[in-house]
Amino acid sequence: MKRSFLLYAFILLVLINVFTYSFLSNEVKFEQDRYQRTSKRLKDSLNSLNLKLNEANYFSLEKNENAQNYFDSAIANKTIQYEKLIPVIKEKLMDLNANPKGNPYTGQDQIGENKFVINKVKVLNHRWIIADYSDGKMWGEVLLKYFVNEDESVSFEVMQSLLYAQ
Repeated sequence: MKRSFLLYAFILLVLINVFTYSFLSNEVKFEQDRYQRTSKRLKDSLNSLNLKLNEANYFSLEKNENAQNYFDSAIANKTIQYEKLIPVIKEKLMDLNANPKGNPYTGQDQIGENKFVINKVKVLNHRWIIADYSDGKMWGEVLLKYFVNEDESVSFEVMQSLLYAQ
């Protein structure tokens, strides 16, 4: 009786070990497959987002070599680095928001108690800027020309302004 009990216990332990080994080896394969599928999906998603970002930045000074070359000069000390110019342009436009009548480069006069201020700025190329502005209730966009003067100051000119209806 004792011998048959030990035999049954041994057979049961062997079966448990075989099933455990089978389960764990299949689980590892499953996890590896899931990891590969997930990493492939993430790489595809990342590539897709990079393509969308490149498409969105098509009209930007950072990607436009012809516009970048405009700032290169034959005189080495007169070359303007566009990487440093973009933040300067944005800062100068945003500084004009402090004007009591609102930013003059929105192309809009103050319509109520709130003034129009520029919220976002994108430098399109060596000559144009697009900006978003609002007074808290009404929103619009403006297309600006900018010029880098000889003394490296920046001047702006409103080309077209658009105010969205409420």
